[in-house]
Amino acid sequence: MQPPFLYEHITYAVLGTSKLEESIHFYQDLMGLELSSHEPGKHAVFRCSDYTTNLVLIQQQEVGLLRIGLKVQSAGDLERALEHFTSLGYPVSNMSAEESALLNLGENFSVTEPNSGVTFDYFNDMTVPAFSFQPTVTKIQRLGHVVLRLPSPQFEATWKNFVTDFGFPASDFVEDKAVWLRCYPNPFHHSLAIVKDEKAGLHHVNFMVTEVDDIGKARNRLTDAGVDIVFGPGRHKPSGSMFLYFTDPCGMTMEFSFGMEEFPAEDAREPRQLANTSKVMDQWGGKPSPRFAKGGDLLKQ
Repeated sequence: MQPPFLYEHITYAVLGTSKLEESIHFYQDLMGLELSSHEPGKHAVFRCSDYTTNLVLIQQQEVGLLRIGLKVQSAGDLERALEHFTSLGYPVSNMSAEESALLNLGENFSVTEPNSGVTFDYFNDMTVPAFSFQPTVTKIQRLGHVVLRLPSPQFEATWKNFVTDFGFPASDFVEDKAVWLRCYPNPFHHSLAIVKDEKAGLHHVNFMVTEVDDIGKARNRLTDAGVDIVFGPGRHKPSGSMFLYFTDPCGMTMEFSFGMEEFPAEDAREPRQLANTSKVMDQWGGKPSPRFAKGGDLLKQ
């Protein structure tokens, strides 16, 4: 059953990094995100849309995913979301004024999915900058999705909770291996996904681009800069996206993708069970590097 509130989109990911200054160069100059704010030795906030916050880096020893921001459609949806999670017995918390200011958020609350340990921040109001985001080296369109890797039985339990309690309908799945989930009624094929793995951690963070040429140009630019390309270019079966995966200075996997299936709010197709073959992940027959999607843990803040 769909929970009594509506999502707008996934808005930000907060990552722990042990190489803040090096990562600022990577995300700003090589990937093309805009630096919104920066406190040396502490944090950096980037945007790739007309919101202030799409990626946050926190300087610390532990590397990985700290939290995910989800924008709901209205103040009423935020209130209904809070009531929904409270009624299900989920502990909810409010950020400190300092945390809310860093993320440029208005009213908000946070809830942690108990099996994966991933914390989601819910809000409906974020500061809008005076000027629109201006793409530079890459025509980034938006933060696209975040993917987790989880061992069994966390994988199965998190999948169930994401669908039933968090209201993320599945778009496609590979039985006992992966599921792709969207933030209803956001049309994009997935805003979150889970991949079964031996160890829990961050699989990757995706940024959608507006032109297919951005994929090829990024590959050449990143290769010339010595960045590790770990998969692609290729094309996914589940979303139809063209992709390129590469690692940041701490080994966390990032993705540029172009194109994605979109779902109508009503009468959407049923999720497909896809074959458990490598051609599902790359219809061009490519194979990932052993370093693909292996950097970064699921961290508690």
